[in-house]
Amino acid sequence: MSTSEHRQLGRSGIQVPLLTFGGNVFGWTADQSTSFSLLDALVEKGLNFIDTADVYSRWVPGNEGGESETIIGNWLKQSGKRDKIILATKVGMDLGDGKTGLAPKYIRQAVEASLKRLQTDYIDLYQAHRDDEDTPLQDTLATFDALIKEGKVRAIGASNYSADRLSEALKISADAGLARYETLQPEYNLYDREGYESGLEAVVEEHGLGVINYYSLASGFLSGKYLKPEDAAKSARGQGVVEKYLNDRGLKIVHALVQVAEAHHASPTQVALAWQIARPSITAPIVSATSLAQVDELAKATQLKLTDADKRLLSEVSSY
Repeated sequence: MSTSEHRQLGRSGIQVPLLTFGGNVFGWTADQSTSFSLLDALVEKGLNFIDTADVYSRWVPGNEGGESETIIGNWLKQSGKRDKIILATKVGMDLGDGKTGLAPKYIRQAVEASLKRLQTDYIDLYQAHRDDEDTPLQDTLATFDALIKEGKVRAIGASNYSADRLSEALKISADAGLARYETLQPEYNLYDREGYESGLEAVVEEHGLGVINYYSLASGFLSGKYLKPEDAAKSARGQGVVEKYLNDRGLKIVHALVQVAEAHHASPTQVALAWQIARPSITAPIVSATSLAQVDELAKATQLKLTDADKRLLSEVSSY
């Protein structure tokens, strides 16, 4: 089974499936051989939009960043499937030794390093990983614009920008005739709604941006596997999940997900993703997996059509 429906990323002309695969697991919770099998399965199922970043996975002891891109690059070289995937990566997070931010000279250095690790000559979507208030937006955008003209990048996006700064960046692009951010990558899920819905969503809808949101399953909480404090032991990030989400509102959301899932013979994970996919301003939520069974489950989420009553119930229990 492969997912057939596609959506356009903003006005870029790039068509992507209904889910984005988060490559933060490559070189972290998935070693190279596991990562290769995951990438093969993702392409086979039509989930061929892969999002990574130069900083992945610097947080792992012994890693320095670039591990995820390196694994993807090794897979691209071995498989020859560059034309089968839409490849997104990011620049701007701290890699140490002053390698951080969105100054023109640094973007130039970072994009060459990413292209080398990825073993490709172009990146489909190159994203500012976070806002850099020390660099004028116009300088950053002019550099991205030049990379597009040179054929190294097809489209650009922004991650972790505030509504005001995103609006300002879009205005500068329009006024100066520069390439604009076609996508936004915000935190968004059934539990964490307010940050996106209270300001960013209006900007996105006004300008026709694509949205590829991260933490779409609230670090696994919306899968329904954390129902009591001792469930924290179930994963590497369990303690933080339990502390943030395991409260009355969180449990109400999970119970509603379970209820809807049972009615559709689906899983809470699939329902949580289907609710996001059904939101008009969301293009393709970002999800990760470390096993082929999980990839299969994610692919099925793209086929799940919730009823209006399902969507209403989930929106009501998760209201903030």
